[in-house]
Amino acid sequence: MRADEAGNVALDEGGRAEMKYRESDTKSYRPFAGNLMPDDGASAPAPATSPPAKSSRTAPPPAARPKKHAPAADGSPALELWTDGACSGNPGPMGIGIVAIDGSQRRELGEYLGVGTNNIAELTAIERALDLAGRDAGSRRIRIYTDSAYSIGVLSKGWKAKANQELIARLRRRLTTLPDVEFVKVSGHAGVPENERCDELARNAITGR
Repeated sequence: MRADEAGNVALDEGGRAEMKYRESDTKSYRPFAGNLMPDDGASAPAPATSPPAKSSRTAPPPAARPKKHAPAADGSPALELWTDGACSGNPGPMGIGIVAIDGSQRRELGEYLGVGTNNIAELTAIERALDLAGRDAGSRRIRIYTDSAYSIGVLSKGWKAKANQELIARLRRRLTTLPDVEFVKVSGHAGVPENERCDELARNAITGR
């Protein structure tokens, strides 16, 4: 993340910071300062410079950062599964990206799926994430992060499935076998690092097919 000589986060005129997921990455992200949180859990860092002067352009509001969730009753952290599906055209070539976080351990997956729709990609990303969790999925508290309101609706809110019925039915059956699963809606393309990384993995899977 870009910082000034005093170590404070440097912001551009729009109030965004510049950060890279890895130092070697060519792609950088520009989250709003309000979406950043230091490691000690304190409030978001203050801008390194005075607030920019108001202009005629209206900046988009900062996206809500996923709230912090309490650990399981035994004190162990939940297994976090971040998922995203991408589609070049709709329908078109599909890719998925997954980041699985288990305490200090982290696994990533990008996969090309073939030709289909964005909703199929989003649902398949969730299915593959559960595959990646393996046996842990049957004994752990699981939190699934996705920017797909459609996936959350058909899998956990009782929305009627008009398409992709076989895939949805298979996922619903699987979810009923898991003891503790929570879906968390995140804002897509809003600088949330893990969501951005999933999107990158999904799109790289499409372009690298």
